[in-house]
Amino acid sequence: MDNGEFAYFEGRIVPTEDANINIMTHAFNYGTGVFEGIRAYWNDDNKQLNIFRLDEHIDRMMRSFRVLCIDPGLSFDEIREILVDVTRKNGFKDDVYIRPIGYKSSYELGPKVHGLDDEFAVYVIRLGDYVDISKGLGVTVSSWRRLRDNAIPVRCKINGSYVNSALAATEAKESGFDEAIFLCEDGTVSEGSAMNVFLVQDGNLVTPPCTADILVGITRNTVMQIAREKLGIETASRPVGRTELYTSDEVFFCGTGAQVAPVTQVDRRPVGDGNPGEVTLAIQKLYFDVAQGRIAEYRHWLTPVYES
Repeated sequence: MDNGEFAYFEGRIVPTEDANINIMTHAFNYGTGVFEGIRAYWNDDNKQLNIFRLDEHIDRMMRSFRVLCIDPGLSFDEIREILVDVTRKNGFKDDVYIRPIGYKSSYELGPKVHGLDDEFAVYVIRLGDYVDISKGLGVTVSSWRRLRDNAIPVRCKINGSYVNSALAATEAKESGFDEAIFLCEDGTVSEGSAMNVFLVQDGNLVTPPCTADILVGITRNTVMQIAREKLGIETASRPVGRTELYTSDEVFFCGTGAQVAPVTQVDRRPVGDGNPGEVTLAIQKLYFDVAQGRIAEYRHWLTPVYES
């Protein structure tokens, strides 16, 4: 994982090593910030770096700003321009990950989100596969429950809420698994530590609904749309029981980081025949074809970074 040389910080593009917050910054003390994770894929055929679904990520971030009363004083178009500019400035010719953050920048004590100053920052790193997307993941149902919407809303990528994810992921990995799956407080399936989950049943997809304390993922929406339009596979969004993880034909994660990652074991029980499934692999291939610009009808989802 290589850091980009430049970041956007306090209104300008600066060397990343100079983009530092003070120890008294409110967001550092209380987690009062909102971030996005955005992928850009390098296309070697036309020597272009394309940001995937940039507008949808900015829209989600700005909606999340409302929840934490964040106003960085930037319009949608201004944020869009900053993200493209700082990505271009770093000059990567590899797949990268872009992390914009809106946060409470005041040096003030006390947990609140009103009456504080706001700032906006962006950094870029080189990023390949966040998890192994080839051999299949062994996962476990976490003993930690997913945060509830009326506690810290997971539908927003709130900095402080990711302690919940960190606890579940660490528990899983220290127990010999690759990842964790959260349950909601009612015992139904929510999502992975930082990715949505899909099940394949009788050739169709099943995924927990938006009310299952999930991040309403942009990759999740992408998977549902391209599976329907290109593969004729429908998705049911409904409550999912824990044991369905054991009895489904296939299971996979998806997300900006995870991309499309097969799950081949849950709680040391094989999923299907214990290998990445046919439907999962078809969706994985289709996803990369779309994200890397190989299917013309979805190229409107791509924002080129470098000027031709």
